[in-house]
Amino acid sequence: MGARGFGELEAVVIERIWDRAEKTTVREVFDGLAGERDIAYTTVMSTMDNLHRKGWLERERVGKAYAYWPTLSREEYSARLMCEALGSGGRSDLVLAHFVEQMSAEESEGLRAALRKLTRGKRA
Repeated sequence: MGARGFGELEAVVIERIWDRAEKTTVREVFDGLAGERDIAYTTVMSTMDNLHRKGWLERERVGKAYAYWPTLSREEYSARLMCEALGSGGRSDLVLAHFVEQMSAEESEGLRAALRKLTRGKRA
């Protein structure tokens, strides 16, 4: 299985859509994937339809096709995974402590900056 909550092909497709950072069609995703793997257009179409039915993609009709975009950014999705892990891994304070221990200095500084920003926002 790919990213948690996604099947292998779903993970590949959603990553492509996140990378595009704009509305995209099945054809555009298919064209990008077909150069790397043997895949049918209908397989990509079904996968994107499944992601839509599961609530990961929104879509609108554009001519005869649909244009798709993600309901969450890659970062929002990652944050959701982190919250799930924090809530399901035992004592959340210990899970968080172990997580922070594994961070690089750069990641740790990014966390401190995010906390400072959130603290300033709550005071305002």
